[in-house]
Amino acid sequence: MFFVYGCTTENQQVLQKQTVLLTHGIDSSAGDVPSYIIKTANATYYLEKQGGGLSSLLDSDGIDWIGFHNAKGSGHKGEYRGFPNAIHKQDGNYFHALNAGTDLSTSVIDINTAQHVRITFTSANKKWEGQWDFYPERLDFTMSKVSAGYKYWIQYEGVPFGEMDDTDFWFNSANNKKHLINEPFLSDLPSPEWIAFGDEKSPRVLYLLHHEDDNHPDNYVSRPDMTVFGFGRSNKNKYLSTPQTFSIGFVESSKYEKVKMTIKDVLQKNRR
Repeated sequence: MFFVYGCTTENQQVLQKQTVLLTHGIDSSAGDVPSYIIKTANATYYLEKQGGGLSSLLDSDGIDWIGFHNAKGSGHKGEYRGFPNAIHKQDGNYFHALNAGTDLSTSVIDINTAQHVRITFTSANKKWEGQWDFYPERLDFTMSKVSAGYKYWIQYEGVPFGEMDDTDFWFNSANNKKHLINEPFLSDLPSPEWIAFGDEKSPRVLYLLHHEDDNHPDNYVSRPDMTVFGFGRSNKNKYLSTPQTFSIGFVESSKYEKVKMTIKDVLQKNRR
């Protein structure tokens, strides 16, 4: 399993006074990449500053559910992992934790309060924009600007509960059946579009939610060393072409109905 440490005792004391805490540092497990470090009560997000993607996502036990590493040639074991990994080999390679193939982006902190941190990334070609909104219970990523004539996907390529093994599973909005991690899903998720990944050894699951419904494929396939799930993805094809919002976060339960209720709550908050 991968562990990343970036929140000092002093920061933890500050966190008791504010629910979302933004600091700056490096993600040592990812290859010492410079990162925004956003700490909440149940998660720590490492948002890589140059590529504009998550390199690590730690749960409350300090276990990393992404496990990115920038070592060239590491493939599924490191350099391919991340979130949202949205713009790939078309009008650039943006919004991926920095590896050998990632094109650079710039960022600005728009909001930094106890309840909300917003960081916006702009691609080097100025044609793409990704908005990161961190809240006490989740992260929202919005592709707020799309390069004209191009499409994207939103992906989770990671490791449930720190590593891929036969105790991992997933379930989604299609039905309440628990599926083995190596079982694919090759369809369009029904509204509301969401999927959750877990491990029989973990007391929690990681969910991903697409706020807007569509008729595009939302495919999941496994690799020996990581998940490959994409909203608006089928094989290497991308389908999303307009600004849209996606959430990712932990639910402190592995029960289907609890996750479903959390999804409903997130969508209701988003509509306010």
